[in-house]
Amino acid sequence: MDLNVMISYLPLYKEALLLTMRIGWEGVLIAFVIGIVGSAIQHFKIPVLRQIMSVYTELFRNTPLLVQLFFIYFALPQIGIKVSPESCGVWGVGLLGGAYMAETFRSGLENIPKIQFESAESLGMNPLQVFRYVILPQAVTSSVPGLVANVIFLLKETSVFSTVSLMDLMFTAKDLIGMYAKTIECLTLLVIFYLIMLLPVSILGTVLERRLRYAEFGD
Repeated sequence: MDLNVMISYLPLYKEALLLTMRIGWEGVLIAFVIGIVGSAIQHFKIPVLRQIMSVYTELFRNTPLLVQLFFIYFALPQIGIKVSPESCGVWGVGLLGGAYMAETFRSGLENIPKIQFESAESLGMNPLQVFRYVILPQAVTSSVPGLVANVIFLLKETSVFSTVSLMDLMFTAKDLIGMYAKTIECLTLLVIFYLIMLLPVSILGTVLERRLRYAEFGD
C-alpha cells in the first residue's frame, strides 16, 4: 500500500464526500417530510390519499434505488420531464426514504396509548392540534432507533449514484482504479470516507436514544 498515493487522492475523495453528503442529506430531509405527511394521512385515514400512500409505500419499498434512479433519469425525459443528475439523486433518496420513514412514523403512532388521544381531545384540542402537539412528538421519540437506521441505510444507498454520472465516492474510487490500477489504496480510502460520513450518525443516534430513554420518553 502506497501512502503517498493515498495522500495525493485525498482532495478528490474530499470533493466526492461533500457531494455525496449534500445530496444524501437533502434526500433524507425530503424523506422526513414525506414520512411525516404520509403517517398523518394514514393516521387520519384520509380517503383516496390513504390508498395512494399505501401504493406509494409498497412500490418504493419493494424496488431497488438503482431501478428508481434509472426511471427518474432515463425514463422521465421520454415524457418531457428532464432531471439533472443531482436532482435525480436527491429525489431518488427522498422518495425511497419517504416510504421507509412513513412506515417508521406509523409504527410510532400505533405505539401511542389511546388514552393520550382521548385526554387531549377532552382538553378541547382539535384532531390537528392533538396530532401536532401531543401525538407526533411522542411518535418521533419512540421511533428514534428506526429513524436513525433509515438515515444510515439511505446514506449508504448513495453508493449507486455513480450510475447516473454523479461524481460521488463510489464513482471516484472506480474512476481512479480504472485509470491507475491502485485498487487497495482506492478501496481503503473509500471505506475510510464512508466511515467518516456514517459513523457520526450512528454515534449521535445511539446517544440520542439513550438520553431519551433516560428521560423516560419513547418507552
